Amino acid sequence: MNPVEKAIWFIEGHFAEGITLDDIAASAGLSRFYMSRAFAVFTGRSVSGYLRGRRLTEAAKTLCSGAPDILCVALTAGYNSHEAFTRAFRDQFGLTPEQLRAQGHVENIPLVEPLKMDESFIMDIEAPRIVDGKAMLVAGIGARYNCETSKAIPSQWQRFNPHVGHISGQVGDVCYGVCCNSDDENNFDYIAGVEVTDFSDLPGEFSRVRIPGQKYLVFTHKDHISTIRSTMMTIWGKYLPESGHEVADAPNFERYGPEFDPRTGYGGLEVWIPIKA
Repeated sequence: MNPVEKAIWFIEGHFAEGITLDDIAASAGLSRFYMSRAFAVFTGRSVSGYLRGRRLTEAAKTLCSGAPDILCVALTAGYNSHEAFTRAFRDQFGLTPEQLRAQGHVENIPLVEPLKMDESFIMDIEAPRIVDGKAMLVAGIGARYNCETSKAIPSQWQRFNPHVGHISGQVGDVCYGVCCNSDDENNFDYIAGVEVTDFSDLPGEFSRVRIPGQKYLVFTHKDHISTIRSTMMTIWGKYLPESGHEVADAPNFERYGPEFDPRTGYGGLEVWIPIKA
């Protein structure tokens, strides 16, 4: 597994925190020097430049939506003052935060979007088990993606994780990444959430999805989370077409049990694909 892909996942899942080059290097099991060199060779960017660009890009998108408090956006992006944030923002984009908020779009600035991680097939993927899944209500933070923009899903989990354990009606300690409402253009909704007993008393910004009782193929992903795209591509591009199973028109999801560590990306997860009986 490429250690730079681990670093990319770690940055995407934690860039709103006060992470350092040492933290990023440790997540990949490398020294500071080796991490800096490998990241530059693999991506064409410095670690600090990518981290700064991702923070400021997310800040720019927030400002574009009309965020009233620029200092709050600055603090979320890791800057301790309005002045420091404005200086970094202007250096990155050529505009001040106030100017970007006033124009209301990001079409004319060089955003730093998430880098792609591994997308190769797994030749010896473990055969799935067949499970009769129960009906569930899942609630959490949702967003709409396509194949390209789905690279931002780790940052969505970063926004959701602080809610876990503090959600009204939460059932158990398992998290779910639910894909639903897909269309012919490969756009889909992704909800990072937990099972709940009902949809009352939830934060207003939460998305909700009803998952019916359904038969599933359950695949196990044991490697680091940064290689999940490889597992997904193998399931959808190789295993399912060759399996003879017919996929049902229902949500599919990732299941993150208590053994999964969102800080390190290790612990494994399951991918549940609905099939027709």
